[in-house]
Amino acid sequence: MTKILVAEDEKDIRELIAFTLRFAGYDVVLANNGAEALQKVAEERPALILLDVRMPKMTGYEVCRRLKENPQTEDIPVVFLSAKGQDREVQEGFESGAVDYIIKPFVPDELIAQVKRILEQTG
Repeated sequence: MTKILVAEDEKDIRELIAFTLRFAGYDVVLANNGAEALQKVAEERPALILLDVRMPKMTGYEVCRRLKENPQTEDIPVVFLSAKGQDREVQEGFESGAVDYIIKPFVPDELIAQVKRILEQTG
């Protein structure tokens, strides 16, 4: 089963994403903040990482940059999930190494389709 890490500080959103992805057949690992996300990536070795941009302890951008600087994690695709959809925010997401940027609120079926597409492209 394909493992996906979801790092999101808002509990309701984190649980909705987890439910959506589990329903689609994915193994989901959860993190509450950026520092925990880095720890879980090292422990769990997910196939894909979904990161909120604004999180406590470390932003999603910082997490993504650290992952891309590490030879052991640089190939794991990172997707940002954020309510911040301004061009500058999206550009910073791609510059930090993300493969996609999904604006919240999202439609669960569209999230599943995007995750599947990214995994097929990168897998």
